[in-house]
Amino acid sequence: MNSILKKIDWQMIIAISVLIFAGLLSLLSSSSEFFHKQIYWIILALALFVFLIFVDLRSFFSHRSVIRGLYILMFFVLLFAFFFAPRIKGNRSWIVLGPFQFQPSEFAKVVLIISLAYFFSKAHIGIGRWKIVLNSFFYFLFLGAMVAALPDMGSAFVLFALWFGFVLVSGMPFKKIIISSLIFVIAFALMWVFIFKPYQKERIIGVLLPQSDPLGANYHAIQSKIAIGSGGLFGQGFRQGTQVQLGFLPEAQTDFIFAAIAEEGGLLAMLILLIAFGWLILRIVKMAGMIDGNFNKFLCLGTAILFLSQFILNVGSNLGVLPIVGVTFPFVSYGGSSLLANTILVGMIQSAWVKRG
Repeated sequence: MNSILKKIDWQMIIAISVLIFAGLLSLLSSSSEFFHKQIYWIILALALFVFLIFVDLRSFFSHRSVIRGLYILMFFVLLFAFFFAPRIKGNRSWIVLGPFQFQPSEFAKVVLIISLAYFFSKAHIGIGRWKIVLNSFFYFLFLGAMVAALPDMGSAFVLFALWFGFVLVSGMPFKKIIISSLIFVIAFALMWVFIFKPYQKERIIGVLLPQSDPLGANYHAIQSKIAIGSGGLFGQGFRQGTQVQLGFLPEAQTDFIFAAIAEEGGLLAMLILLIAFGWLILRIVKMAGMIDGNFNKFLCLGTAILFLSQFILNVGSNLGVLPIVGVTFPFVSYGGSSLLANTILVGMIQSAWVKRG
């Protein structure tokens, strides 16, 4: 046990701890109920993390049948959610099991990372061929289509970002990257015509016209920018943020927790949050260059892509420069499914890290 504890990358652990602590402080300020629930999820995530570190996963993820089994199981879980999950906040994104509910789209991100990491680790020699690109796209397509159908467009965007990120880091020729980008443009145009609902289109248009419809499509973004702007250098203080405490800032515990932290903690709190998150990404990328095995390298890079894409979508929507798509800030926002899914990824990375040659 001592040898494993010495090999753990504690810099990653410290960065994650800072993010979790910042989220807990914000939850304690805005909602004691969410704070106590998040404590329970953190305890469960910690137990899961310790379990993953001490388990040798190398043989488990070296079998194609295991990877395919996980992917198929995830597809049918999403299919179950589509037909049988109750409607919560207008969609079927949550499966309810007694007092608990979990969001399968969060675990779909983990399964897609594992699947693409395995695929590209085996196919990297022929990465320049179109067959490889198209085959990798189908990994995204089936899970992405099911998530979009729930509908959970934010997670669907993240799944696409994962696939495109894997294409970028896999050594794909520049010409094929450009063509892959055109696929994104065409896919977005088709989604705009056939999939996007009116309120989703309004949110996207609202980014281009930020002052339009202040009580409708742009209400969330306007309140978020007010909260961030009113924080100043050192913030309004713990439980002193008017936007958060008076309920003007919606979803202050999840989608807009960055704005909530900015209002009460100011620029100083934002910098601490950004430094901790940036350090986490740097550590994961550095570990990718030093860890054994192509699968583990792609696992690290896929995790970094996931965290970065969610960070960009979350903070971008808080700042009003990106549409509001309901994506969490990794390790900061409230949510058991998100926390457990992220913990699985960093736990797998640490497991491979401590067992490296």
